[in-house]
Amino acid sequence: MTEFKHTATGASSSPVRNAAIPSEQSLEIRRIAHDLSNALEIIIQTSYLVGTLDLDPSGRQWIEMLDSAVKQAVDLNSELRSYIQANSMSNAA
Repeated sequence: MTEFKHTATGASSSPVRNAAIPSEQSLEIRRIAHDLSNALEIIIQTSYLVGTLDLDPSGRQWIEMLDSAVKQAVDLNSELRSYIQANSMSNAA
C-alpha cells in the first residue's frame, strides 16, 4: 500500500511504500490503540467537566488549550487505528 510520509507540519511529502504489519504485531498495536482510546475518553470527559466550572479568563485559556490538544490526540489516535486497519497483513489483498 502506498502512503504519504507526514512531516512535522502535517504536510505530505513523497509517497512511501509500506510493508504490511504482521498479524501478531497488528493485534498488539490495536490493543494499545484501544487502551489509548479508553484513556482519551477519560481525558475528554474530565476536560468537559472542568470546562463547566466558573473559571477566570486565564483558566478559560488553559481549558481551550487542553480541548485543542485533546482533539488533536483523538484525531491522531483515529488516524493510527485507520492506518493499522489498512496496513495489517490480515487485511492485505
